[in-house]
Amino acid sequence: MRNRSYHSIRVLIIVFLLISVVAPLITLLCNIHVGDIPKIIDAPQFWPMIFNSLLASALATAISVTLALALAWCVNRSSIKMKGLFSVLFTLPMLIPSISHGMGLVLLFGDNGLLTNLFGVNLPLYGLLGVVIGEVLYSFPVAFLLFTDTFQYEDYTIYEAAEVLGLSKFNQFDCITLANMKRPLLSAIFAVFTLVFTDYGVPLVLGGKMMTIPVYMYREVIGLLDFSKGAIIGILLLIPAVIAFIADLRNKDGQRSSTIVRAYEIHPNKVRDGLSYLLCIVTVVLISLPILTFVYLSVVKQYPIDLSFSLVNVAKAFDLGLGMYLINSLTIALFSALIGVLLTYFAAYITARSKRTFTTMALHLISILSLAIPGIVLGLSYVLFFKGSVIYGTLAILVQVNLVHFFASPYLLAYNSFSNFNENLEDVSMTLGISRMRMLSDVYMPCMKETLCEMFSYIFVNAMVTISAVSFLANFKTMPLSLLIPQFDSQSLIEATAFISVVILAVNVLMKIAVFFVKHRIKRYE
Repeated sequence: MRNRSYHSIRVLIIVFLLISVVAPLITLLCNIHVGDIPKIIDAPQFWPMIFNSLLASALATAISVTLALALAWCVNRSSIKMKGLFSVLFTLPMLIPSISHGMGLVLLFGDNGLLTNLFGVNLPLYGLLGVVIGEVLYSFPVAFLLFTDTFQYEDYTIYEAAEVLGLSKFNQFDCITLANMKRPLLSAIFAVFTLVFTDYGVPLVLGGKMMTIPVYMYREVIGLLDFSKGAIIGILLLIPAVIAFIADLRNKDGQRSSTIVRAYEIHPNKVRDGLSYLLCIVTVVLISLPILTFVYLSVVKQYPIDLSFSLVNVAKAFDLGLGMYLINSLTIALFSALIGVLLTYFAAYITARSKRTFTTMALHLISILSLAIPGIVLGLSYVLFFKGSVIYGTLAILVQVNLVHFFASPYLLAYNSFSNFNENLEDVSMTLGISRMRMLSDVYMPCMKETLCEMFSYIFVNAMVTISAVSFLANFKTMPLSLLIPQFDSQSLIEATAFISVVILAVNVLMKIAVFFVKHRIKRYE
């Protein structure tokens, strides 16, 4: 009787994941018409499209991971000041949709771009170069956060022994640092490649004649309503993501936690610090340029004809429904974050604090499966499975698809936190007659307040910026603010589009600030 609530919640979570993850993917497979497969493969643009996607993803991944590793090293292995500020600024690109990065580059380096007109710079922006630059801006913060976290757990005694043995700094970096970063490096490569390979926001704006798989799928389904071809392309998008997911999962399973005997000591080095400052400042400037451009264009009358200060475009954006769509986005993001925290937290508790059975292992696998499902594939599978249902065409289905799309990361965050508690706590609680729900509310939750804040922040921010998963499911009344960006861009309303990007960024920055103060308050009263 004491654990009836626990078992009811367990059943509800399992049913939710089966309906929200497994069933839509099976429906996607069932909607493939076998006769369409040779039509797609034999199409003249198919193999060039595959090559374009792989080439752009490989180049962007190589640059993003290298840049992120260098920046993480500068922040954690130099004596530069304002490390916290640099770390925050490096993550700003995560707070706006990927399509905004493409638009920002157009506004800077396009035919009538600000820098094009100012300096006469004429970059071949539309095509491979533009896509790679846009994807690097969009994806490198993910790898940076992973590397920064890893650097904090390095033991200095190994480096001290290397000093005694006479190893140079370069050899220490090669033999110790890179060896320690092997698993995180592989994880970052898989994560960034999957993110870039499945993104259609940047290629949609900057691709030009270079077609990629996600853009082709977007046009086939949205433009032509060809769900069978969309499902086939969706499976193609899923294959590399699943391969990366399985490899990354095996990589994590093999990882062992290290014990820090002595924290890393940073010795004075003016050359190292000077180069670190240079790289960090240049990166911050490059990141900030598109955002500053959005702010500037939001308050000019008509670019590039009339650059006088005016709020006419702000008023135009509100006249075109910005207020209603902002409310939609806030509603979707808040409900996604609130419900998502509850679902991921309880799911992690069930899998991390229960005996390993077939049910708990299956639940764990389904919970992390969303890491391997591109948003555009998930959105299409929801169209096919939920079309005609009560929730189809409502805000509820947009909340549901966001819950699934962003389920895995907060789940793993909670799962890892639960795993740090003593494994015998449940046995002790059963002996004392304490229910699982009481343990959860009185023992685990008070100790995991900061983790819960991070989980809420992650889901909220991503729900505000996503365009892939919701693009197939939103209609005129339920459309989130992020989907206005491609819509306004297609109508050449660049000033209003820039203002929307600024609004999304402002909302997410305010959320990050609020979470920071809540976590600071929690620490103060502990």
